Amino acid sequence: MDAVNQPAMCVPRLKGRFDFRLGTSSYIIPADIEPNVRALAPFVDDIELVLFESDEFSNLPDERTIPRLANIAEDHDLTYTVHFPLDTQLGARDEVERRASVEKCLRVYRLTRSLSPHAWIVHFHGERRGSDPAADIEGWLDALRRSVGDLLEGGIPPGLTAVETLDYPFDVVWPIVSENELSVCIDVGHLIVNGYDPVATTLKYREACRVVHLHGVRNGKDHLDLGGMDRSLLRKLIRLFETPEVPERVVTLELFSRSDFECSMNVLGGLNSEDGR
Repeated sequence: MDAVNQPAMCVPRLKGRFDFRLGTSSYIIPADIEPNVRALAPFVDDIELVLFESDEFSNLPDERTIPRLANIAEDHDLTYTVHFPLDTQLGARDEVERRASVEKCLRVYRLTRSLSPHAWIVHFHGERRGSDPAADIEGWLDALRRSVGDLLEGGIPPGLTAVETLDYPFDVVWPIVSENELSVCIDVGHLIVNGYDPVATTLKYREACRVVHLHGVRNGKDHLDLGGMDRSLLRKLIRLFETPEVPERVVTLELFSRSDFECSMNVLGGLNSEDGR
């Protein structure tokens, strides 16, 4: 199924309405990346290319698709953020696994750099889920430091490398982010579902924040629409994201269904109208 065969989007056009670039993911309609980009480009300022690569499945664009994505961006004043594959372990103490993860990220970087992405999003996955990411924190952090060094040596710009908040306190990896002058991706849904204060976290890291992932949480599940989010919290976060010192910040509705996207866009459109924009 492609964008042409989809019914019209029932969403407001919020392109250029905020003092940040509003985005969403490349998995809103049930189609490949390019049809999603074509369908979404009129409505948002940025699209996050969510990329996967494994032995069983890969959605990496081929060499013919990349120029077409660049043309769509030029025609629609669109930018891209690129999410590195999730099945990477940059903090692995096994050197073969760590190097394989670095190489996977570098392959995606080399494939997408001609699109001049706003940022590349990276996960510093822990060895285990929860607030304590590794049994040997120092060993895990040392492996992360070596991986970051390898990524930067491979050409990835540090300021465009945005480390995402996950399930552990971000303070744990902040020294690596800071010392390498990397950026931050504040994932509001991850913060809420793991019991962290999204306002306090945003205030703490917003100077380094280049990308925000915004999505709703219900019953312990995230990446849902914004319909159930407290409007006062949402308004407060929007105001915090709209900071003049970082006017190029991207706020991505990191959603993976048309219904969640349409609901969330209408919620933001309602706030936008109430604020007289």
